[in-house]
Amino acid sequence: MLKSMTGYGVSNIESESINVTVEIKTLNSKFLDIYCRIPRNYSEREIEIRNLLTQSLERGKVEFTLTVQPIGKAVASTTVNRALVKAYYNDLAQTASDLGFYPLETELFRVALQLPNAYNNESVDESSRENDWAQIKVAVLEAIRKCNVFREQEGKMTSDKFHDYIGTVKTLLDSVTEQDKLRIPAVRERLEKQVRDLLSDDNFDPNRFEQELIYYIEKFDISEEKIRLANHLTYFMETLTSPESNGKKLNFIAQEIGREINTIGSKANDATIQHQVVQMKDELEKIKEQTMNII
Repeated sequence: MLKSMTGYGVSNIESESINVTVEIKTLNSKFLDIYCRIPRNYSEREIEIRNLLTQSLERGKVEFTLTVQPIGKAVASTTVNRALVKAYYNDLAQTASDLGFYPLETELFRVALQLPNAYNNESVDESSRENDWAQIKVAVLEAIRKCNVFREQEGKMTSDKFHDYIGTVKTLLDSVTEQDKLRIPAVRERLEKQVRDLLSDDNFDPNRFEQELIYYIEKFDISEEKIRLANHLTYFMETLTSPESNGKKLNFIAQEIGREINTIGSKANDATIQHQVVQMKDELEKIKEQTMNII
C-alpha cells in the first residue's frame, strides 16, 4: 500500500501527575528530517523519541511537539518559568498586533502557559519521572500510529489518482495506435515519391538509396516505442500494488514513460499524434508531481 509523506497525528493522555499532548506533522522531503519541540526537563529523551519517529515514519519532514502539563500533586513541585512565559506572552501580543487583531489578555496568557518549557519541574523523584515518561511514550506511539493512518489514507487517494492518470495515458496510446494506421499510407506515399525521384536521377547511387530507405523507415516507425510505452504503463501499475512500492521507484518508471512519449512525438511527424503526445505529457507531469510525495 502506498503511503504519503503528508501526515498528521495527535494524542492526549492524562495520568495522576501529568497531562501529555503529542502532535506530529509530516510533509514531503527527500530524506527524513526531524524537528523536535520538547520540554527542557525531558530533553534527555530526545534521542529515544527520534528513534521512535525514525523507525515508523521512514521519510519526510517531521515536526514533533511534546507538551507536558503537571496536574494533581505534581503541581506542588512545579513552578512557572516566569521569564520564558513573559517572553512568550509579549511575542504573542506583538504578533497579534502586527496582524491587526487584539485577543483577550487571558487568552494570550493561557496560550503562553501551554508552550514548551513554560514550567520548571523541581521533582527529583526518579520513580515518578520514569512513570511519567512511560505515559509520554504511550502518547508518542499513539500519535505516530495516527500519523501513519493519515499517511495511508492520503496514499490511497494518491493511488486512485495514479490509476486515473495511467488510464488516460493508455487511452491516448490507443488513439495513437489508431492514428498510426491512418498515418502509414501517407508516409508510404511520401517514400514512394522520393524513391521515384531517386530512380529517375541520372546519378542514382544504390548505396545512397539503401541508406535513405533505412533512414526513413527508422525515422517514421514508432512500433517499438508504442510497445515499450505500453509495457512501462503495465509495470507502473504492477509496482503500484507491490509491497515494495515506493515513490523513488515509481518516479524512475515515470521517467521511462516520458522517454517513450517524447520519442513517439519526435518520430510520428503527424499533427494528430503530436496533440495526443502533448496530452500524455500533461498526465505524466501529474504523475511525477504525485510520486514526489510518496514514501
